[in-house]
Formats: sequence, structure tokens, C-alpha cells
Amino acid sequence: MSEVKSDIEIAQSSEMLPIFEVAKRAGISEDLLEPYGRYKAKLDARALADKPLRGKLVLVTAINPTPAGEGKTTTSVGLADALTSLGQSAMLALREPSLGPVFGVKGGAAGGGYAQVVPMEDINLHFTGDFHAIGAANNLCAAMLDNHIKQGNSLNIDPRRIVWKRCVDMNDRQLRNVVDGLGGIADGMPRQDGFDITVASEVMAVFCLASGIKDLKERLGRMVIAYTYDRKPVTVSDIHAEGAMTALLKDAIQPNLVQTLEHTPALVHGGPFANIAHGCNTVEATKTALRLADYVVTEAGFGADLGAEKFLDIKCRATGLAPSAVVLVATVRALKYNGGVAKADLNQQNVEALKEGIPNLLRHVDNIQTVYGLPVVVAINAFPTDTAEELALVEEECKKRGVNVVLSEVWAKGGKGGQALAEEVMRLCQTESKLTFAYDVKESLKQKITDIATKIYHADGVEFTPSAAKQLQQLEELGFGELPICMAKTQYSFTDDQTKLGAPENFRITVREVRVSAGAGFVVCLTGSIMTMPGLPKVPAAEHIDVLDDGRIVGLF
Repeated sequence: MSEVKSDIEIAQSSEMLPIFEVAKRAGISEDLLEPYGRYKAKLDARALADKPLRGKLVLVTAINPTPAGEGKTTTSVGLADALTSLGQSAMLALREPSLGPVFGVKGGAAGGGYAQVVPMEDINLHFTGDFHAIGAANNLCAAMLDNHIKQGNSLNIDPRRIVWKRCVDMNDRQLRNVVDGLGGIADGMPRQDGFDITVASEVMAVFCLASGIKDLKERLGRMVIAYTYDRKPVTVSDIHAEGAMTALLKDAIQPNLVQTLEHTPALVHGGPFANIAHGCNTVEATKTALRLADYVVTEAGFGADLGAEKFLDIKCRATGLAPSAVVLVATVRALKYNGGVAKADLNQQNVEALKEGIPNLLRHVDNIQTVYGLPVVVAINAFPTDTAEELALVEEECKKRGVNVVLSEVWAKGGKGGQALAEEVMRLCQTESKLTFAYDVKESLKQKITDIATKIYHADGVEFTPSAAKQLQQLEELGFGELPICMAKTQYSFTDDQTKLGAPENFRITVREVRVSAGAGFVVCLTGSIMTMPGLPKVPAAEHIDVLDDGRIVGLF
């Protein structure tokens, strides 16, 4: 029996094409590329802006994630390769990984097995420096804000009402709450401060929703960073920081071109978390791919209650985009976990536990079909331990909802293992559908939050803490009442309690804090114990990552 290779061993043993060859396959001329080495490049999306959006958009989402893993990115990559292998013009539009999860516990975001984007070490680490640029722009704003206060505070900013945090792309719980400005008059005004992880920064959200440099600068200028003593909002444009911030982002805003193991072109660009931000790759990358290919496969972060909801209610609403088909990824193992099986026992057949876990999958299916009106296929990411009886049960339950189930074997077989899925996706893309949203954006903020909680999470309602209710009232008085909602919620459950698995009933969602992201164009609602700066686990993945004497990285998945 041959030894099973790790993801990084598979990636390092693959033969990549020079990035100019990959570009040629996508119909991109060399003069539009700024190469970063031999295998990755920035693409000048501005030069393609006049091309029509010709492609069919395919959204890949999943059930609620579990420690057993679902393989959403792996499925996305394998589906794009499968479409290519069937003679179709296909591209990927994916998020960039954050260093926090790479060194923490979740892992990277470059796929797995024989369905990966490469060079995976580069993509999972510094890549082309986009996240560093976003962090620098965020922290420039923070520095200019504190400097304004130090230099006389002509805007009358109340230091107790500064809502802008510094950021770093690392899981560092020590920085959640800090006191800075210590040391004396020359060192600034002492105040309580804090850090977000870069992927939770509003700059990241703006970066991912902006269409071009002009829109990027305008969105940055609208971001609310503080309030005055008489509680009026202070924006980035008030401290004249948007120009310099845009200068830091002018190269980063161009999409990154890479390839899959089977040389399918991929645009990997932007990366907000879906549990604390809106969870989608950039508008620039998605639209550029739609101008270049007949099929564009994209993904939304975490489960469909978070990533897909925000992709549809925020990104699609803002851009006019709409998926022609949705792929909902699940595994038999993860469904059994939702049915109460311990992680150590997931390899054993357990039909009864599977029956208990399937409602999680069916609730996501129902949301996509009935709330959003989109055609969906369930992709079962195959494991060797799956039994025929278990697979038949999933297929039987989904067919009751009028949904086909396809076994995806892309982890082991690459594009060939995804051809059945690709054929079903192409069929769905020919069916007629019209995207509908979970709420009317003109409703009150409270009503929009309630709509998401009741329609998507299937909660009985929403509890607003007194401070959250007051914040909602203030935001509506300030003119932010017609913005979409970005829910910050645990990814592990439909509820705001990560221990409630499956498809819980008879619960309410508690909103404890509300803040506006005026540049991104949405209102963020924090629920439960969700935090915008994660921490490292007891044994971080970073402990197992190393570099050999020849420069090769090992231990990266």
C-alpha cells in the first residue's frame, strides 16, 4: 500500500506552469501581468473592465463546520478542474488565507490532496503581501487619528469614543485589550485601545467590496473611526487619511493570478472571515474572472448560514451578481458529528447518528432553495470510511427535497473525481432562477436582524441587550438604517452557542453590540461570545512548521 502524502508533499511534487502560460490559457496577455516570481502575478484588472461579464457564477458553500472538516475549498478547486477537464472554460475566485488560522488550528485555504491551488506555501504565508498592505493602511489610519488628538484635536474627538482599532494578521489574544500612549506628553494621550485580526478590519471588507481605485478611496473615506464629544461621527476623510491609505493599497487591489495542480487559472484575492466579517473574496477578482471564463467557481466562508448569507445578502446585493448554481458541501463524518458522535468514533458506521445530523444539511438546503430561490446540489466530499448505506441515506433524504446528491472524489482524484459534480453544476446553470434576499434593505435594522435570525438560523426571535438597542437607535438617527447586516456569530451552530449542533429549535439569538462599517456599507452585529481577535489553541499548528536546510517548508498541512 502506497504511503499517503500530505498536502504540502503533493503540492511540492507537482509541476507548475510558468504564470505566463497560465495567463495564456485564460486569454490574458503578458503585458497585463506583474509577476511575483515564476508562479504568481498581479493582474491589471483595470485593463479588462470594459469586457462583459460572460461567465456563470457557481457558489460553493457548506454545512456548519466541524473538527471533522468539510473540504469546501478542496471541492471548489476540484470542481473548477473538473469543468476544465470536460472542455469548459473555467476559473476560480477564492479568498487568501489569514496567517492566524495557518499558525493556529483551522489550517490554510489552498485546498487539499489533489485539488489544490499552488504554490500553496506562498499562498498560505506572505503571498503577494496584500494582507500586509491592508494592515499597514489600517494602522496608518490609527496613527493619524491619535496624532490628530495629540496635535490639538480640532475635530473635538472624544478619546473614549474611538471605535477604530489597530490590527495584526495573527491570532494574538494578548492584544485584544491594551492601554497605549503611556510615557508622557510627547508619547500621545493614554487611552484604552485594542487590536483586531487583519481579516476582521473594515479595511479588509472595503478592499473586498470595492470596484476599482476610485471606489476604494471613497469607501475608505466614509469609514467611521470615532465620535465627537457631542456624539457626531468622525470619518477617515475628516482626518484626510484616505489618499495615503489608498496609496498603500493601489497594488494590492489588483487580483492575484495562480493555478491549480491541473493548471486551471485561479484568482486568489482578499480574505475576510465569515464569522466576524463578510467572508467573500474581492469583487475585483470575481468580476475579472467572470469576464474571462464561462464558469467561475467561488466560495463563501464557513457554513451557508454565515458565508452564503453574506455573499448573497451583502456582496450580490451590492454588485448585482447572482449565482447560477450553488454547491453545498458536506461529509458523512461531519453529519455524524452533528448527530452526536465523538470525533474519535467518526470512522465507524453509525446510521442512527447520521439520521440525527442530516437535518443540519437539510436546513441549509432549504434556505438556499426557499429563501434565496437558487438551484443547489449537495456534494458529498468522499472519505474511505463512508459506507454505501450511509451515502444512500444522505441521497434519499436530499431527494425528498428535490435536490441531487453527487459524490465528490476530488481530494483523491483531482478533476476526474469531480466530473459528475461538474456535469450536475452545468445542468443547474441552465435552469432559470431569480435571486431573492433574506430581507428588504429598507426595513429597520432590528427587523433585518430578526429576518436573518428567523429565516436563516430558524430562531424564534432576537434579544437585544440594552446597549445594542441604544446603538441601533443611534445608527438609524445618523442615517445608517438602510444598510445591510453583517452578523458576527459562531460558525459551529445555527445558534449563537457553538455547542448546539445539528438543526436546533426553540432558541433566540442575542445581539450584544452593534457597530457601523460605513465604508464597507453594512452594520455589524456581534452575537454570543464572538471575538474579532482569535487566540491560539493549546498546541498551535505553528509548532509543527519548519524550514529544511534546502529552504523547503515542511509541516504546513
